[in-house]
Amino acid sequence: MLFNSLNFVLLVTFTFGLYYIPLLRRTQVVLLLLASLMFYGFGQPYLLTLLVGSVLINAFASRATYTCDSLKRARTWAVTGISLNLLLLGFFKYAGMLTLTVLRGEPGEQSVGHLLLMIPLPIGISFFTFQGMSLVVDAFRARDVAELRKGLSGPPMRHLLHTGFFICFFPQLVAGPIVKAHEFMPQIKPKFIKDIDWNRCFSLLVMGYFLKMVVADNLKDHTFWIALPYFEARGSIDLIVMLFGFSMQILADFWGYSLIAMGVAGLFGYYLPKNFDHPYIARSFSEFWRRWHISLSTWLREYLYYPLGGNRKGRSRTYLNLFIVMFLGGLWHGAAWSYAVWGTVHGIALATERALRSKVNLGDNLIIRAIQMLFVFLIVTLAWLLFKLPNFTDAVNYIYCMCTRWDYPYDSTQMYYITFFSAPVVLLHLRYLLIHSAWWQNTSVTQPRLAGPVLAPACYGLLLLLLLINSGTPGAFIYFQF
Repeated sequence: MLFNSLNFVLLVTFTFGLYYIPLLRRTQVVLLLLASLMFYGFGQPYLLTLLVGSVLINAFASRATYTCDSLKRARTWAVTGISLNLLLLGFFKYAGMLTLTVLRGEPGEQSVGHLLLMIPLPIGISFFTFQGMSLVVDAFRARDVAELRKGLSGPPMRHLLHTGFFICFFPQLVAGPIVKAHEFMPQIKPKFIKDIDWNRCFSLLVMGYFLKMVVADNLKDHTFWIALPYFEARGSIDLIVMLFGFSMQILADFWGYSLIAMGVAGLFGYYLPKNFDHPYIARSFSEFWRRWHISLSTWLREYLYYPLGGNRKGRSRTYLNLFIVMFLGGLWHGAAWSYAVWGTVHGIALATERALRSKVNLGDNLIIRAIQMLFVFLIVTLAWLLFKLPNFTDAVNYIYCMCTRWDYPYDSTQMYYITFFSAPVVLLHLRYLLIHSAWWQNTSVTQPRLAGPVLAPACYGLLLLLLLINSGTPGAFIYFQF
């Protein structure tokens, strides 16, 4: 069920109408859990079996881990729970990729390999599997969160219900933000309509739907031509513009989804963490990952990078840990070796950046900052090509064509549309740079107070108007495939 569909609007409206009825306050968690199962099973109800199985595994493993009377047994249960999560993820997401890698070609129709290739990829499995693992790890660590400890040691059925709700909560179920158990489960308590931050929810929803339906959905009709064999007939300028447009599209698409998820969750009284913070102004790759898909990067840092040793075991081990984390983070995105290459590119960039940080001093002025931003943006954008062309050979061919076809004519109409629909993303980044600049901080103390009541409603009114008159053809969110 897509966020930009009538079915989703009806589901949210109906659920919201029941949710705050005083007589039903004790059933709020049950109501949201039922709505979440309806959301996930819409169109493919058989996938609910996997989701319910994930809930049962993590509920049982986390409770067994926390209530063990010895550290050794607790570690055994935690390892078992994490292993079962990884087995589910590996079987449903990577069986086909490994089959093609081992067999080096398409297997026969009657073979086991063919059956493995036919395994469906359950939507959102990467996201809810990571959340389940966070619950098991948090239970082992026995975090100092009273509500989490209370849930783990309380009645088994209540813990099962809360685990199901934590994993299945529909705004972030299929594409994040990835929430951690120790951040989300303490929020599970009765909610009241008077506590809703209406301004925040409204602004998140309007901006989210604008980025998805106006920016990303319009750009996808022009970046479609990046696919094989269409790009082979295009010149360098067209290929550069289309790749730039795809970079804007993937950010608008995923940023928009995250904002909508945060807004819908806020309507039901739950806070989801910010997932994006203007990533294309990053001056380094480490800064990029502090701004892009923040919930994934923090999850990888907390549950993988730190347990591997982080930067506490010497320089060489730090570089290796960065490489491992980004390599696995790349594979998390998709069941193809091209995604591993994408992760490797970022891993090498992070390691190289850390190695040069103490040896190279470029200074800090406007020109240097602009060059750093441009360099990071160019590498990040080139790497996005592997998301659009998962076949590594096709991606290399695209880059070759982009660098060698300067004598080809270009499509000025397409260039205009990509520039036009990319402009909102660029303006959002420029606005962020402006309001965080020293000049703005020193000379415009009173401006935000004047701009808020006057300009904000006008801006959101304009976004609503554009949603009504200039939305693109509806399409699935890019990150649904992960």
